[in-house]
Amino acid sequence: MIRQIAIFISTGAYSGFSPIAPGTAGSAVGLLIYFFLVDCSPLLYLAITVAIFLIGVQTATMTESYLNKKDPGEVVIDEIAGMLITMFMIPKGWEYVLAGFVLFRILDVIKPFIKWAEKIKSGWGIMLDDVLAGIMANLILHGTILFFV
Repeated sequence: MIRQIAIFISTGAYSGFSPIAPGTAGSAVGLLIYFFLVDCSPLLYLAITVAIFLIGVQTATMTESYLNKKDPGEVVIDEIAGMLITMFMIPKGWEYVLAGFVLFRILDVIKPFIKWAEKIKSGWGIMLDDVLAGIMANLILHGTILFFV
């Protein structure tokens, strides 16, 4: 039972088993969660994001072991956390959601300056590179909004 729960959580309600772009599917699940949290206080949003990250470390570690793969593509809890970090305290609006989604996906794929994080073992490594991509995307979005909007 615990195995099934860990796989369900770490694969973003099985979205990570998408045959096309599982990371993008996981990021879409992150956006779905964002839409439920967008009106929360920043403190509650942050607390839920941290909880998802910590649960992600544990469930990603377990799923990596169950699937007997290093950083399995099916694990997308890292994309969910990264997407929530990307959108933290970003103004509401479809243009910001679209920009955040695209920017996070680009940074998650190319991993500028953060490839080293993938070398960390277990769920920590699985989660950390996407958290860093989310932080980078969030800072870029906030900077863009500050200077151009």
